[in-house]
Amino acid sequence: MPYTADMRRQPPASDELRARIPGWGVDLDPADRPSVPREKREPTGAHWDFPERQPERAPRERSLEHKFLTPVFGTSAPLHGASGAIRRFAYRRYSEGQTPHWLLLLAGDRVDAWEAHLRSFGTRRPDNPLTETGIMGEADHHPLSSRLGHNRADLKHQWLDPIVVGGPWIVGAVLAWVGVRRLLRHSRR
Repeated sequence: MPYTADMRRQPPASDELRARIPGWGVDLDPADRPSVPREKREPTGAHWDFPERQPERAPRERSLEHKFLTPVFGTSAPLHGASGAIRRFAYRRYSEGQTPHWLLLLAGDRVDAWEAHLRSFGTRRPDNPLTETGIMGEADHHPLSSRLGHNRADLKHQWLDPIVVGGPWIVGAVLAWVGVRRLLRHSRR
């Protein structure tokens, strides 16, 4: 809940806070603060208590902890497809403090990546896993000396990189080959 000028709950008095919290208010005296000469108490110029709200043209995802959306929110990447449905479910069902919320958002990102890969096959320039992973650039820039002997944090799992990056593409190619083969066999019958 945002703080506005008409808040019903008033903050506790200074004496109450000083009695309850050890050391509270030690910097209230300007003589005790080294930054006082640099502090400037100028009005902000704001003419509102709560900013004007951005119009919500489509339903937006919002955390369960918040009563409403922030006054301004991003619209550059609206949710779409299966990944959008996963993300909407994460926001609608789980709190931000729960692990399933974040795991679903991660799953939505992975699904979004695969949706983008599949969409790229419908274009004139589909994704190229070899050049887009940067593996071709390693051959030109000292591949062995850059990988070995520099206390790199990823040294222990470098052997997994080709499997993680290339594995899904190889599995996809094999599945496509098996599918085409079955279609050809079926069409011959």
